[in-house]
Amino acid sequence: MSDEEGIRLQKVLAQAGIASRRASEILIDEGRVEVNGKVVTEQGRRVDPERDTIRVDGARIPPPRRHRYLVLNKPRGVVSTMEDPEGRRTLADLLPRRSERLFHVGRLDTETEGLILLTNDGEFANRMAHPRYEVPKTYLAEVAGLVEPRTLRRLEKGLRLDDGPVRPDKVKLVSRSESRSLLSITLHEGRNRIVRRMMDAVGHPVDRLARTGIGPVRLGQLTIGTSRELTREELGALLDLVDM
Repeated sequence: MSDEEGIRLQKVLAQAGIASRRASEILIDEGRVEVNGKVVTEQGRRVDPERDTIRVDGARIPPPRRHRYLVLNKPRGVVSTMEDPEGRRTLADLLPRRSERLFHVGRLDTETEGLILLTNDGEFANRMAHPRYEVPKTYLAEVAGLVEPRTLRRLEKGLRLDDGPVRPDKVKLVSRSESRSLLSITLHEGRNRIVRRMMDAVGHPVDRLARTGIGPVRLGQLTIGTSRELTREELGALLDLVDM
């Protein structure tokens, strides 16, 4: 790309909602902006926002959106498909009418609720689902029985299931009573019903399961059955995770 091509960096930052053009110029002067891994301090630098990797204070600024990226809080009882020949309630039933065709990134089993991503960006969806990128996923599991410290240590060390070993990235006891325990479990793989099978293996079957996070994305206060767009910060972080 020649010096006369592309868009001025401060304009790209302003269009991304980082700051006004003048404030973006100050960010550049202060050495807080990187393009393709190098700090930029000269004004008027031209960039290609579709191809160049731009960061402010280390945070990735995603390119202008040509695709849709949604977070959906899936209720229990909804199948993780966009249509169902058996007539069951699907993800599509929870979305407002849209002209573009969206598809889900990964799955949640029917009885699991919580965070699922939807997009029309095929490359992004493929990379998010590929085990190579080890995108962490966090679940909140309500299980039967009183989970003891030794059981937590067993989970942390890893288990061998019928289809191979599994070792969570993090296991935390959130609360417990005599008959119920609440665990937060983070792992970076997506084998079928993996959390349920892990807890079955240690004698604490899951009564209720919700996915609360994928990478940097959290459900937060998103109401069950509703959706929202990924924020700029969330999308930038996910693009970093999957090397896009």
